[in-house]
Amino acid sequence: MATYKELLKQQEALTQQIEEARKKEIADAVAQVRTLVSDYGLTQQDVFPSGRKSGKSSTGIKVAPKYRDPATGQTWTGRGKAPKWIEGRDRSQFLI
Repeated sequence: MATYKELLKQQEALTQQIEEARKKEIADAVAQVRTLVSDYGLTQQDVFPSGRKSGKSSTGIKVAPKYRDPATGQTWTGRGKAPKWIEGRDRSQFLI
């Protein structure tokens, strides 16, 4: 059975071999992709479609509050986790 130090040396050597193999395979994959892109005249949009139909993003859109706490004036849109002041209560009494 190998000693601890011998095993650590083997681990280091394997880690280095793994990294070298990874770099080589990535270089080969990139070369293959570049050839395909060139052969077929592909664009970035062809390869990586955004999945959106319009150029506008839906993130960051403000939503009007739907509920208001009459005691504090705090509001909640009705999305996400319910705040403590409305949790477990009838929400219809807090509608704006």
